[in-house]
Amino acid sequence: MTRDEALASIRANVENQNLINHMLATEAIMRALARRFGQDEEEWGLTGLLHDIDVELTEDAPSTHSKLGADIARELGASDRMAQAILCHNEAHGIPCQTLLDKALFCADPLTGLIVAAALVRPDKKLAELSADSVMKRFGEKRFAAGANREQIAQCSELGLELEDFIALGLEAMQGIAEDIGL
Repeated sequence: MTRDEALASIRANVENQNLINHMLATEAIMRALARRFGQDEEEWGLTGLLHDIDVELTEDAPSTHSKLGADIARELGASDRMAQAILCHNEAHGIPCQTLLDKALFCADPLTGLIVAAALVRPDKKLAELSADSVMKRFGEKRFAAGANREQIAQCSELGLELEDFIALGLEAMQGIAEDIGL
């Protein structure tokens, strides 16, 4: 599967542009993590890009979220490793993250929401001038971006990354695609 094929499938299955932006941001962070760990950047990026392809399709049955997504990813040509990471990123299924790819997607997914929220409270509503220190301060504010699961983000320690380093990596990755995601 190529990135273009993955994007075409996303556009066919997802209407909400904010959700598409979230998937693009997750892709960017996953690519940065792949580079950091010497992993396959294309595989990791596509996993991040496709991880929520089924959100709108499973609105009426949220318990199936990520199960359908893993199936769609497989149909597109995703490896079993990619499908497994997509499946276990939804902790509602109780499937533990075992591989580095699984763990990376699990903690990268909510980080995008925290970073976007931190940008949107800035006067310019842009990522360009947002600092990792600012995002770290927001991390400590439990009511801020409450949907961005802090425990999940903090599991970056299972990747061998300090929280500050993970946030800085994620922010830099998202700043690199800021124009694509409107920030």
